[in-house]
Amino acid sequence: MIRRLLLSLAVLGAAPIAAAQPVAIHGETVWTGTSQGTLTNGVVVINNGRIVSVGPEGSAVPAGATEVRAKWVTPGLIAAFSRVGLSEVSGVAPTNDGGAAGSAFSAALDAGDGFNPDASSVPITRLEGFTRIVVAPEARSKLFGGQGFVADTSGLPGSIFKPKAFAFVVLGEEGANRSGGSRTAAWAAIRGAFDDVRFFGARFMAHNEGNVLTRMDAQALMPAVRGEQMILFQASKASDIEAILDFKEQNPTLKIAIVGADEAWRVSGRLAEAGVPVIIDAFSNLPGSFQQLASTGENARRLSEAGVTVAIAHLDSPGHQARLATQVAGNAVAHGMDFDAALAALTVTPARIFGLTGLGSLAPGNRADVIAWDGDPLEVTSAPTAVYIDGEAQPMETRQTKLRDRYLNLDESERPLAYKH
Repeated sequence: MIRRLLLSLAVLGAAPIAAAQPVAIHGETVWTGTSQGTLTNGVVVINNGRIVSVGPEGSAVPAGATEVRAKWVTPGLIAAFSRVGLSEVSGVAPTNDGGAAGSAFSAALDAGDGFNPDASSVPITRLEGFTRIVVAPEARSKLFGGQGFVADTSGLPGSIFKPKAFAFVVLGEEGANRSGGSRTAAWAAIRGAFDDVRFFGARFMAHNEGNVLTRMDAQALMPAVRGEQMILFQASKASDIEAILDFKEQNPTLKIAIVGADEAWRVSGRLAEAGVPVIIDAFSNLPGSFQQLASTGENARRLSEAGVTVAIAHLDSPGHQARLATQVAGNAVAHGMDFDAALAALTVTPARIFGLTGLGSLAPGNRADVIAWDGDPLEVTSAPTAVYIDGEAQPMETRQTKLRDRYLNLDESERPLAYKH
């Protein structure tokens, strides 16, 4: 907030105000996400929105710095896939801007236009240690869902700091359904859409008609087709992932990632060779559909050991429960994934996939997204005790905590039945 206020004052020509005091966050364990590794009894110093130093206890701390002590200290977590802030009540259409089933447009739909930083899910996500969220639209009528973005969880206006970060495309059973009923129709639509972009002049300047896309959709998809913007494909089945990799080989300049990827372990060697990252949910370990028959709790471990770039997210109810990704990562560790790899899958790796420079790790010069924890971040009983976004301490309350405190502070006779001891 102070950083944004300073910027506003500078624009208005007002005299600058004093910057916030530096903060020293001491941790019994400090997980840096860098070659510095994990420090026992370390301290992270932040000032003016940036990390100043990361070192062992006893390192120099600026005079007057606010001292914070914690069991664990980590970088701010990044929700690698979510729909946080796009809906308040998923089942109530007027509050839900995740997708547009009745729209004539697809790739041109910008999820950022529907983002509400005041949504109750934003502080709930922040309170669990997530300082940044990757937000994807829903594909409700066509396989092109639209444009996704990256935002911070401060809840402030202007929280979207990377608009149109990727184009979102659904394949598999959902993509087939959105394209007319089969995977063959879905791939015909993708190839037709790419042709609409590549021959934009001929199709839209001369005839104003594309095979698949409207003029606005074709214009919106141009950066992705040119390899200037990531395409995030949703797919689960091994054969669907193989088809995406085939498409990537035919179009080598494309930048792609795959979300879902329940059967990705079956094609891990090819994914690693192609350098295509995946965003998975380690809770997905049951054959819930025909495209998930080979799902396993060991998916994360097998992919990671094969050299695939793996980010972890909670993909079930991503609009309201993205915060559960820490439990998902803990589940991956329980099924054999290396602990450091699992924590990196919530921090370093999403930052790398989405090009979030200066985020996802604790290093001098990085943006000061830092979390102080009361225990191991991947343990279900642990919780943050302090959250910093760009060096600014965040409120540690939500609508849920306010309701809790409201009713717990009542006399026993006044409490609702659910709150009585």
